[in-house]
Amino acid sequence: MPSRHEHSGPKLDAFRLARERGVIEGRIDAHRLPRVADALGDGPANVGWRIAGVEDVAGRAALEIEVTGAVALTCQRCLDDFEWPVDQRTEVLLAHDERELAALDADSSAEVVLAAAPMEPLTLVEDELLLALPFAPRHPDGACTSA
Repeated sequence: MPSRHEHSGPKLDAFRLARERGVIEGRIDAHRLPRVADALGDGPANVGWRIAGVEDVAGRAALEIEVTGAVALTCQRCLDDFEWPVDQRTEVLLAHDERELAALDADSSAEVVLAAAPMEPLTLVEDELLLALPFAPRHPDGACTSA
């Protein structure tokens, strides 16, 4: 049976989490994530996150990373903030060393991360949130309130 708990420690053993089919989860104000903070508007940016240990279809150790919620972004047309929904899910394969990382990367279309040392879960969350944000955020056409 998978273990499930709120994450309270700073780092995780990704291979152990995958082996035990464990789950860690939490919530964070995305303004606290340094690589994301500059992309956000001034409004709320609360997201939930979940990292689950899994195996891919070939039986290789992997993590399933999910980030959900909404963040405030600044429209590049009108400069007003608007809410951007976030619903990002990614499976990443785990590599023990650089050689295995290169082999897995060549053999699979999946993302591969080096997990030889304990990993910071919020770094994984931040990576996924960055992937979920648009390069040039804008309201839908006709939705800007000011010119």
